[in-house]
Amino acid sequence: MDDKKILLIVEDDPGLQKQLKWSFEAYHTVIAGNRTEAITALRRFTPHVITLDLGLPPDPANASEGLETLKEILELAPATKVIVVTGNDDRDNAITAIAMGAYDFYQKPIDIDVLGLIIERAFQLYNLEKEFTSLQRKSAEPLAGIIASSKKMQELSRMIERVAPANVTALLLGESGTGKEVLAKAIHGLSDRSNQPFVAVNCAAIPENLLESELFGYEKGAFTGAAQQTKGKIEYANKGTFFLDEIGDLPLALQAKLLRFLQERTIERIGGRQEIPVDVRIVCATHQNLQALIDSGRFRSDLYYRISEMVINIPPLRERDGDAIEIATVLLRRYCELNNKKIKGFSKAAAKAIESYSWPGNIRELENKIKRAVIMADENNITFDDLELDQSNDVAIPLNLREVRESSETLAIKRALSHSNNNISNTAKLLGITRPTLYALFEKYGISVND
Repeated sequence: MDDKKILLIVEDDPGLQKQLKWSFEAYHTVIAGNRTEAITALRRFTPHVITLDLGLPPDPANASEGLETLKEILELAPATKVIVVTGNDDRDNAITAIAMGAYDFYQKPIDIDVLGLIIERAFQLYNLEKEFTSLQRKSAEPLAGIIASSKKMQELSRMIERVAPANVTALLLGESGTGKEVLAKAIHGLSDRSNQPFVAVNCAAIPENLLESELFGYEKGAFTGAAQQTKGKIEYANKGTFFLDEIGDLPLALQAKLLRFLQERTIERIGGRQEIPVDVRIVCATHQNLQALIDSGRFRSDLYYRISEMVINIPPLRERDGDAIEIATVLLRRYCELNNKKIKGFSKAAAKAIESYSWPGNIRELENKIKRAVIMADENNITFDDLELDQSNDVAIPLNLREVRESSETLAIKRALSHSNNNISNTAKLLGITRPTLYALFEKYGISVND
């Protein structure tokens, strides 16, 4: 592929196809004769500008097929500039197309000079919008350690910038591997405690019988093996930020003790009687549904309200459009440097696989795949085979945004049913909708409670 601007011409008349291709040879011009060919070309070449004849087969006498093609194009590539081409007596459909999101329309017979001016103007607007988007991304510079080119992550970054200076307890919710500790460190780094300690404890990684002493410390002789006074992690975090990861795994007995600390801001070491004041900012995180744990009696509701003064939901990597390949590129540079490898980048097949894979393990899975690929790669680029992605259970690339929405909603409903053991009221509560709305979705997507 050269550096020419990419123009897609959707036209079923062979003579007009040749004329237009010859007339616009200054561009990288691609020809499609029907909707299927147009969508295939759109996926393959990602054209910047498209001319679309509304009279397409199998029914070239009216605009229904052309309008459906326009709808699909705009769903798949909303930034693309589409110029619809209509007959002299077809102004109503042209206006409909503009209302749907087409850039402009042109009525036959075609004057190459006039159409050429419209096309060139469309390219100019496309480039201006692209530059503007790039400037927006630069002005919305991601937080330290966070790659946030997607809209969802940019919004999350702005939220963290607002939350960090406020001395409130923050709760980070997200699937495993979404980077909760990175975000906790960003909150710490943007707070007025940034020059003080950041101390992290993973509740799921420490045995229950050791977790209390890890958090609160102990006095000499408090138990067998307690040979000297030892501070707990909360005490070490004094004046700084204490990050409690996977708080959903905190045992109930310790939940009560943590709640008391949050209320009184004092601790007692195991075996001690002295109340020790500790000034810390608390940030918690979990991949679990705390409301479901509360309902089942495994998490205290009063503790939840204490730690959730500000709740931040972290989207999974599959919902962060464009972030996967950017994160992969950063990781590639990092592990090439660590392993003294000179790998230029990713092959086209590898890049497409990174963008289309659902990454059930999120950023942690992506990092592991890139690390292995750098070590095993024999070529100048990481290939599809180097990544070793198991796509047998992965979701196919959807045809349009409607399919994405239906797939996501169906999956969310089935997961909520599973979490609530098919209890309709609890399922609706987990999804944040009413029972009648849930029943309507059951009918819409053909979901049975016993699925």
